[in-house]
Amino acid sequence: MRVLELWRYPVKSLQGERLTEAEIGPLGIPGDRGWALFDRDTGLGLTARRVPELLFGAARLRTGGGVEVVLPDGTVTTDEGALSAWLGRRVELRAAPGDGDVVPTYEAPVDEEVPDPAEWLQWEGAPGPFHDSPRIRLSLVSTGTLGSWDRRRFRANVVLDGEGEDGLNGQEADLGTARLRLGVPIPRCVMTTRPQPGGLARDTTVLKTIHRERDGLLAVRAAVLSDGVVRTGDALVPVGSAD
Repeated sequence: MRVLELWRYPVKSLQGERLTEAEIGPLGIPGDRGWALFDRDTGLGLTARRVPELLFGAARLRTGGGVEVVLPDGTVTTDEGALSAWLGRRVELRAAPGDGDVVPTYEAPVDEEVPDPAEWLQWEGAPGPFHDSPRIRLSLVSTGTLGSWDRRRFRANVVLDGEGEDGLNGQEADLGTARLRLGVPIPRCVMTTRPQPGGLARDTTVLKTIHRERDGLLAVRAAVLSDGVVRTGDALVPVGSAD
């Protein structure tokens, strides 16, 4: 399997930015899920499970640091007034917590159509980027696993050309100059059914099929054992295997 696409999602639940190469560190791709939008009135973090409109905005890192949001109408902003007007609620753009900061709580979804064991009220990750789990620092999925599904529904950092990532659970593998330990597949939630820009329609059959055929799991998580650089075209090579 080789890297077909690399993605970073700077703001949780917003569209991300495609990369041709990326540094990989202990927390994954720097800046990935490094910010989230929070409701000022409730203090709760927002995700597209509850606020599907988030998927129609995009985020990108700014040269020199920080992040900016691209609204559906093309406006580029970091202004919380503009972000609040877009979402119809008072929001703030907040950087991920550091060591010792308060762990955020997220809003629960209101329109579940399929029992979703991956859903929760309390975020249980470690301090740092707004990943859904302290074990998901980098996510990978292959075209063989995706089949006809649009990869945008699953928001993986690494899209691999080929198949076989499910069979690497517990193994170490080199990706570019980084070394990873592949973990168990990722539980999927209602976000996989949400509509997105570019004509990606709402499709509840996606999650139903994943639960029926894959026990609710799709894509794999990875811990970063040693830092490195990954580029499109790089192979995922299990330790001890030939390229």
